[in-house]
Amino acid sequence: MPGTLPEPFQTWFTAQGWAPRPHQLAMLEAARAGDSVLLIAPTGGGKTLAGFLPSLVELAAGTHTGLHTLYVSPLKALATDIARNLTRPVQDMHLPITIEARHGDTPSNRRARQREAPPNILLTTPESLAVLLSLPDAPALFASLRCVVLDEVHAMAGTKRGDQLALGVARLRRLAPATRCVGLSATVAHPDAIQHFTGASRRIDVADGAPPELSMTLPAGRLSWSGHMGLEAAPQVMAMIRDAGMTIVFVNTRAQAELMFQALWKLNDPMLPIALHHGSLEVEQRRKVEAAMAAGTLRAVVATSSLDLGIDWGGVDQVIQVGAPKGVSRLLQRVGRANHRMDEASRAILVPANRFEVLECEAAMLGVAAHELDGDPPRPGGLDVLAQHILCLACSAPFLPDDVYTEVITSAPYAALSRKDFDDVLAFVEHGGYALQAYDQWKKLFRDSEGRMHVRSARIAALHRMNIGTIVAAQLIKVRLLGRRGAGPVLGEVEEYFVNMLRPGDTFMFSGRLLSFMRLRDNVVECVEGGSGDPMVPAYAGGRLPLTTNLADRVRGLLQNPDKWDLFPEQVQDWLRLQRKVSRLPGRNDLLVETFPRAGRWYLVAYCFEGRNAHQTLGMLVTKRMERFGMAPLGFVATDYVLGVWSANQPNDIARLFDQDMLGDDLEDWLADSSMLKRTFRNVAVVAGLIQRHHPGAEKTRKQVTVNSDLIYEVLRKHQPDHILLRATRADAAGGLIDVGRIAGMLGRVKGHIVHMVLSRVSPLAVPVLLDIGRESVRTDTDEDALLAEAEAIIAEATGQAEPPPYVPQVLRPNLVRRGTGAQTTRLPRRPPARQSDLFH
Repeated sequence: MPGTLPEPFQTWFTAQGWAPRPHQLAMLEAARAGDSVLLIAPTGGGKTLAGFLPSLVELAAGTHTGLHTLYVSPLKALATDIARNLTRPVQDMHLPITIEARHGDTPSNRRARQREAPPNILLTTPESLAVLLSLPDAPALFASLRCVVLDEVHAMAGTKRGDQLALGVARLRRLAPATRCVGLSATVAHPDAIQHFTGASRRIDVADGAPPELSMTLPAGRLSWSGHMGLEAAPQVMAMIRDAGMTIVFVNTRAQAELMFQALWKLNDPMLPIALHHGSLEVEQRRKVEAAMAAGTLRAVVATSSLDLGIDWGGVDQVIQVGAPKGVSRLLQRVGRANHRMDEASRAILVPANRFEVLECEAAMLGVAAHELDGDPPRPGGLDVLAQHILCLACSAPFLPDDVYTEVITSAPYAALSRKDFDDVLAFVEHGGYALQAYDQWKKLFRDSEGRMHVRSARIAALHRMNIGTIVAAQLIKVRLLGRRGAGPVLGEVEEYFVNMLRPGDTFMFSGRLLSFMRLRDNVVECVEGGSGDPMVPAYAGGRLPLTTNLADRVRGLLQNPDKWDLFPEQVQDWLRLQRKVSRLPGRNDLLVETFPRAGRWYLVAYCFEGRNAHQTLGMLVTKRMERFGMAPLGFVATDYVLGVWSANQPNDIARLFDQDMLGDDLEDWLADSSMLKRTFRNVAVVAGLIQRHHPGAEKTRKQVTVNSDLIYEVLRKHQPDHILLRATRADAAGGLIDVGRIAGMLGRVKGHIVHMVLSRVSPLAVPVLLDIGRESVRTDTDEDALLAEAEAIIAEATGQAEPPPYVPQVLRPNLVRRGTGAQTTRLPRRPPARQSDLFH
C-alpha cells in the first residue's frame, strides 16, 4: 500500500522506538511512482534514511543483481559515515544487500573488485564517479542502476564539482534511462534552482524542527580591535568544553585550527581527549578522529569545513564557532552538527575574534531567527569542466558530437549552452583550438569516417584519469616525522610555497605538534618534534570564505539602527557611539569613505562590506586611479568589511575615484596584465586538461605549472583571444577571485550617495584596518614590539585619549606600491611545545 512500511522494515522501526516520519513515507510513494525528488528537511529529520529507504525496500526482495543505488556526497568522510550507518539496519534485518564506499582513499584492489562484482549500493564522490564513467566498462557497470542519491546537494550546485556531478548524472541517465534522482539538503536558499539542478519532478519540504539555541561569548578583558584567530578566547572555549559532553570547535581556516588546537591543549590540565581535524592532515589521522567521535570517546575536536556537512555525530552536545561564520546558511550547517535531532534544539556558541566580528555574529544570529538563508543561485556551468567531461566520455567509448550535445544540455548547469560553445569546447579537446593545433601534445581526439570522436591513445586516457577533478589546490608536499629509528609517520601535507620559506632548524606548527624542519628529501618534508624559536603556521590558498551579500546587508542595517545596539557588549556600543560622534556610521545604501593623515601618510578607508575578494579587486582599481590622479598610493589592505589605502598625497575627488566607469576601461586594462587573471587561467587550464599536473612517477611542481600556463596564456591572448579557456577564465574571475558582480552592485547602489568625511585623525571604526596594515610588514620580534606600541597609540588617538602625531609628509620612493592580501604566515609568541595525546598521532 502506498505510504506504508513493508515488513521487516516496520518491525525494525518499532524495535528502535521510532515511527516513520511523513516525509520518509512520501519518499517511498514517490519511488513507487518512479519520480525524482528533492527532499529539503532540517538536520536530524532522517533525510538520509528517507533517501535510501526506497532502495532498501526494493533490494530487500533479493532479486536485483549488480549496482542499484549510487550515492554521491561532497566529502569522502560523509560517504564512509553513511556506509557505516546504512550497514546497521541491513545487518539488523538480515537483508541481502551489499554496501561499499569508493573514493580516492579506497585501495586499488578493492576498486578493481568493485568493478568486477559491484555492490548493490555504492557511496562515492563526484571525482570518483567521473573516473568510473571514463572506464570502458562504464555502460555495463551502470546498466542496472535504478537510483542516484545526491547528498548535501546545495553544497555542490553552482560549483565546478557541481558541474562535474550534473554532467555525470546526465551520462548515468543515458546509460540507465530508468534511473531516479534523489536530492537531499537541509539548507537551501534557492529551492527552485536546486530542484532544477537535481532534475526532480517533485519537491518535499519539511517544516523546521526546534529552533537552535544560539549565544555569543567574548574573551575576558578588552575585546580585540582586529585579527581573526580568536586565540584570546581559548580559556572561555576550554571552560565550555569541560562543562559539556562532546564539543565541535569550528574555525574558518586550517591555520586557525592548528593555532586554536595548540592554545586549547596548553589549557588542558584535566588531559581531556581533544583532537584536530582538517583536510591537510593525513587520512589515517582523520579516520582515527572520526572513529573516536562515532564511538563517543572524544570531548572535543577542533575542525574546519572538513566536518561541516551531514556526518551524523549523534553525541555532539554543542558547537562552538570561533570567528565570524561569514554566512547564515554556513552557520546553520555547522549548528546542525550538534544534537542532530529534529525535535531538540541544537546548541551553538559564537566566539567573535574582533569588534567587527561581533557585529557579524549578531547579524548572523538575527538571520537564523528570521529564517533568511543566504548564498548566490547556481551559475552556468564552466566550459573547462565540460572539456574534462568530454574527454572522460571519449575515454570510455567513441561518441557522436550530436548525441553528447543533446545529453549535456539535459543537465541544469548547461541547459543554456549554445551549440557554438559546445563545438568550441570539443575543438579544444580534439586539437587544442586554433592557436594550439600545431602542437601534437594537445591533440587528444580524432574523428573516424562516420564522425565519431575517439581518444587518440591509451596513454592519453590513462593520463586523463590521473588528472580528473575540479579542485585545483596549490602543490602539496607531504610532512614526515623522523624518529630515533629513522622515517616515521606521515602527518599530512602543506603547500609548496610554505616549504620554500623554511630553512633547517625553523619551527612550525602542524598536526597539533611543534615541529623542527630538517630537510626536503624526495619531495617530502622531513622534520623532528620540538625545537625553539617562533614557530610559523602553514596557511592555505583559498582557505578563507568571503562575507555573504545577505549577511553584509544585515551588518549595515545594524550599524544604522541604534535601537538594536543593546544586543552588543558595552565595549562595542561605546565604539559605535564614539564613531558616530567623531565621524559617522556607514549607511545601508550609501558608501562612507574616510580620509585622514597619520605619520607622514594619508589614509583612505572605504566601508564597503562586500567581502574580501571584491575589496581586493576594488583596491587594485582604486589605487590605479589614484596613481593616474597623482595621489601616489603606497599600498592597500582588503578585509571582509573595509578597504584601506595609504598614499603619499591627500586623496580627493572621492566620488570620481569610486565612479562606476572603473568597471570599463580601468578593469579591462588591469585584467590584461593581472596576476589574478593568470592565476585563474592556471586553474582553468588544469581542470580543462591543458596542463596535467599528475604524471606516472612524478608531479609537476607549482613553478612548472605556473611557467607553462603563463606562456600559454600569453600565446592565447595574442593569437586567439576568444579561446574557450580565456572565456572560462573571465567567467570564473568575474564571480570568484575578482567578484566583479558584487563591486558592480555596490557601485550602482551608492551612486550619488558617497559620503566623504575628511578627518584630522583615525576614526574608531578605522582602527582595525590600520592595525591590519601594520601587520603586513611584521617580520621580526623588534617589528612586532613596534607594532604593539603603534597599536596602542592608534587606539588612544581614535578614542580621544591622545593627540595624533604632527603630520610630516613622507618622501615618496618611486615604484613603491604594495598591494597586500594579508600575510601568508602567522607568528606565535615563544612558548613551550604542547603535550600531545598519543591517541591521535
